[in-house]
Amino acid sequence: MKKSLFLYLFIIAALMNVFTYKYFSGKANDEIKSLKKENKKYKDSTLVLYNNYVDEISFSLAGNFRAQNYYEKYNIDELQETVKQALLSYNDSPEGNKYIDQAKIGEQKFIINRLKFLNHRWIMAEYSNGTVWGEVLLKYFINEQGVVSFETIESYLYPVNLN
Repeated sequence: MKKSLFLYLFIIAALMNVFTYKYFSGKANDEIKSLKKENKKYKDSTLVLYNNYVDEISFSLAGNFRAQNYYEKYNIDELQETVKQALLSYNDSPEGNKYIDQAKIGEQKFIINRLKFLNHRWIMAEYSNGTVWGEVLLKYFINEQGVVSFETIESYLYPVNLN
């Protein structure tokens, strides 16, 4: 009787080991498959982000080497900061920045909030008066003495959404 009890216990223990092994090996395979799928998704999203970055930088002074060659005697980062500060200094005017090409609406003046250097000649800037927003395309020049001048090419004020 003792022998048959031990035999039954051994068979039950062996079956439990087989089922446990089968369960955990299947679970590991499923996890590997899901991790491979997730890894592929992350690789795809990384590639999308990289492509977006390349597209973004191709229309900027930082990514345009021909435009950088135009300013070969300048440090590009310092040059951008100088031009930026020169343009933003016009925000201090009581009538707002004169290169926005937009008259003051009400009490608030229009000022430039952000800008992006497109190349060695153009800047795109976002402006607002706190309630109305717009964009302006500017041409900039740097003379031999390092003085920066601007010219407004086009300005667009977005319509007010009354919703």
